[in-house]
Amino acid sequence: MRVRSGCLRTAALIVAAGFLSILVSVSSAEANVSVRIDISSQTMSVWVNGWPYATWRVSTARPGYWTPRGSFRPFLLKRMHYSRKFDNSPMPHSIFFRGGYAIHGTGYVRYLGHAASHGCVRLAPDNAARLYGLVRQYGLGDTRIVINN
Repeated sequence: MRVRSGCLRTAALIVAAGFLSILVSVSSAEANVSVRIDISSQTMSVWVNGWPYATWRVSTARPGYWTPRGSFRPFLLKRMHYSRKFDNSPMPHSIFFRGGYAIHGTGYVRYLGHAASHGCVRLAPDNAARLYGLVRQYGLGDTRIVINN
């Protein structure tokens, strides 16, 4: 039986294209950022593609204020935001996840590990920049934020 070389090349290209599409879909399915915030311990754990990436101290809402609980997808990234509600306070590397609530950097690093915010989740500036970069890299749709007591 004689097979034309053009047919073999076409078949090889089809197989290669199918294999490549499988690789792309597998890698994009695994590409995600999971942010878990524990209010009681005032910590944030970050996982990337199912692997632990970092655990950082945070500050969530102090008494009289509230940090939302639940599971969220971030909807907006802002490299530098200023709070209209709280005296134009700087909120570097903001990751908004519910209304005006965001994860962002803070200059009040001595309070990290303690409830001290107006409801946002505060991080050390370098950690906020790292998390912001991860969310930008993997995308808002591939990021999940979970906040529990």
